[in-house]
Amino acid sequence: MFLAAQAAQGGGSMTFLIMMIAIFAIIWFFMMRPQQKRQKEIRNFQNSLQNGTEVVTQGGVHGTVKSVDLNTNTVEVEIARGVIITVEKNCVFKSAPQQQQ
Repeated sequence: MFLAAQAAQGGGSMTFLIMMIAIFAIIWFFMMRPQQKRQKEIRNFQNSLQNGTEVVTQGGVHGTVKSVDLNTNTVEVEIARGVIITVEKNCVFKSAPQQQQ
């Protein structure tokens, strides 16, 4: 009888282990994987910045890229006619949406 009780407990721990692995797989598939893909897209966009690209910074500032300095890892963004600000390249997240006229 004692051996039967131990066998039943061993099966329960195996079921628990399988359930934990399944939960981790679901969390990875629905939460971590999309976030990693999004971060990769942002990095690719930051590495492909060119003069004239319309961008949005981390702070929500819309502007046009005037120059990219790879040595200091900064970008000069024109936010209004004649107003140029310098921001870190890592703070530029996406291209500005095209405005309809």
